[in-house]
Amino acid sequence: MDLRRLPSPDDLLILLTVARLGRFNAVAETLGTTHTTISRRILALDKQLGGRTLERSPHGWELTQLGASAVTAAETIEETLGSLSGLIRQDQHVLSGLVRISTSDGFGSEFVTPALVRLQRQHPLLNVEMLSATRKVSQNRSGVDLEIVVGRTDVSNAQTIFLSNYYLRLYASPAYADEFGLPETLDGVGQHCFVSYVESALQVAELGHRWSAQLPMPKSSFQATSVFAQVEAVRRGAGIGLLPNFMVAGNPEFVPVLPDDFQRQLPIWAVARPESLRSAPVQAVIAWLKEEVHSRQELLAG
Repeated sequence: MDLRRLPSPDDLLILLTVARLGRFNAVAETLGTTHTTISRRILALDKQLGGRTLERSPHGWELTQLGASAVTAAETIEETLGSLSGLIRQDQHVLSGLVRISTSDGFGSEFVTPALVRLQRQHPLLNVEMLSATRKVSQNRSGVDLEIVVGRTDVSNAQTIFLSNYYLRLYASPAYADEFGLPETLDGVGQHCFVSYVESALQVAELGHRWSAQLPMPKSSFQATSVFAQVEAVRRGAGIGLLPNFMVAGNPEFVPVLPDDFQRQLPIWAVARPESLRSAPVQAVIAWLKEEVHSRQELLAG
């Protein structure tokens, strides 16, 4: 066998990372190198294979048919190296590398973080980067392995995995209720200051005040891009807020407002490219996240 005619395993693994992240800059950052180096290595691989492995699309780099075959070989190399690494270490820490996850603030803090901490304790060679972003699923390859998104998903080149539904409900603080009273009907909500997301900056329309015709326009508003700021504003008596139930339910600092008249149910999804879903660390993250959600389903559905 003439080894000089075989494609470089390193270049195949670089192609696999490009297939998962979709952008050379993100791959370069993950591998600790430069965009130019990644481009050069892909060109070298194309030359060895006798054709193009990647082509540009509006959503980033996509695999050609040749590239898909090369990625299959790269996944075999990755799996073999992972098995060998596990044998060398002679322990259970077989997951390693970097996993990047994008998630909304509230759900990320309450559910994604506990799942990732438990996973990393069992696999301390696994590195985690969690990016907080309340937005629609990315259409332009954001450089993450896994996106946790709220609301509707509209993607044709990624797989969506349903995690759970959760509820948004109206809350106020006891001090606010004592000073201003609470509305007896939904129309009465319009006579209060309303705490919610900044509508002009909100990508997920379902989280905003205006998405539902049930809620009247308020006399004034307190808007913030962070759900934690919204929760704090309601706690300090800024007004009535539309808050995730799992963040405040059962907390005596928050009083439910019209709980029998209004609630909003939204789905939470995990979204990833097919190449990312074949990664053992990404599969582990999804499995541990599902377990976290399942074990605390009562809080999400409450």
